[in-house]
Amino acid sequence: MTVALGMPVVPTAHDPGPRPPVNELVDSFGRVARDLRISITEKCSLRCTYCMPAEGLPALPRDATLTAVEIARLVGIAARDLGVREVRFTGGEPLMRADLEEIIARSAAAAPGVLIAMTTNGLGLTRRAERLVSAGLHRINISLDTVDPQAFAALTRRDRLHDVLAGIQAARDAGLSPVKLNAVMAEETLAGAGDLLAWAVAERLHLRFIEQMPLDADGTWDRSRMVTAADLLAELSGRFTLTPVGRPDPTAPAEEWRVDDGPATVGVIASVTRAFCGDCDRTRLTAEGTVRSCLFGDDETDLRAALRSAADDAVIADLWRGAMWNKQAGHAMGAPSFARPLRSMGAIGG
Repeated sequence: MTVALGMPVVPTAHDPGPRPPVNELVDSFGRVARDLRISITEKCSLRCTYCMPAEGLPALPRDATLTAVEIARLVGIAARDLGVREVRFTGGEPLMRADLEEIIARSAAAAPGVLIAMTTNGLGLTRRAERLVSAGLHRINISLDTVDPQAFAALTRRDRLHDVLAGIQAARDAGLSPVKLNAVMAEETLAGAGDLLAWAVAERLHLRFIEQMPLDADGTWDRSRMVTAADLLAELSGRFTLTPVGRPDPTAPAEEWRVDDGPATVGVIASVTRAFCGDCDRTRLTAEGTVRSCLFGDDETDLRAALRSAADDAVIADLWRGAMWNKQAGHAMGAPSFARPLRSMGAIGG
């Protein structure tokens, strides 16, 4: 079975021109950011080879990261003044923050009606899932690249698969729905992708496979050796009947396939080979409080300094709008001028 993915688009040079007087986070290509990703720590309890070095990332000074009060204030500005409709907390690993429940509760209070989500590796959810839901967490994505214990230990440099599986169950028991799984495509786990999908379908969990991007801290990513969406679909098609569903929400990164004509679907996020930059609706804050409009754009706008210098909300909102107006067209991985970002995924936030 052959499953078509189409062709990626390579962005071209562009003059942003003057910024229009609008309240929303609009960029010069007409995209509007509604989805806010906030990294709240650089620390992580795993050492995934596609993200973290074996020793972890250099520790940030304690006063360099945003406090729970500062995070909630920015969430309030984003929702009230800039039109953000969803907030997702990332890391590193957000569960490494002892005050995560406070961060979520304050953010939920600052932005009533805004969806609060989190991406996590699941370690520690058995102790905290219920408290996080009580604080205001609505949705969760859990990273799981394989259900083979040996492959998991090799990829994450930690023998903790049983703890992740327990965390997934804890999230479900706490009432979080849907629970989504994120799996990064890698050479080490491609052969087990079918087992992972079969397990996810049996557990009624929605699985999304993600192409690995050049955001690893070790700098070993090599496009000629990466597992592409086409490679993955070829592997899965030998075991399952996959029927294209498409991308019902154009701003959602995953293209969906129905599995064996049943209700279950699997998503594929082809970040490299089928770029969806033209529909991107995301804005990002690093753990240090800088706006990063694109994963692959090294330009950052410091909001922490404004927060700590008594700037009012209107000033902070306008700084944020300026950062987003200058957002680049896309990552341009297919262009000769492409350069890896200086920060790794663990330092940027997913």
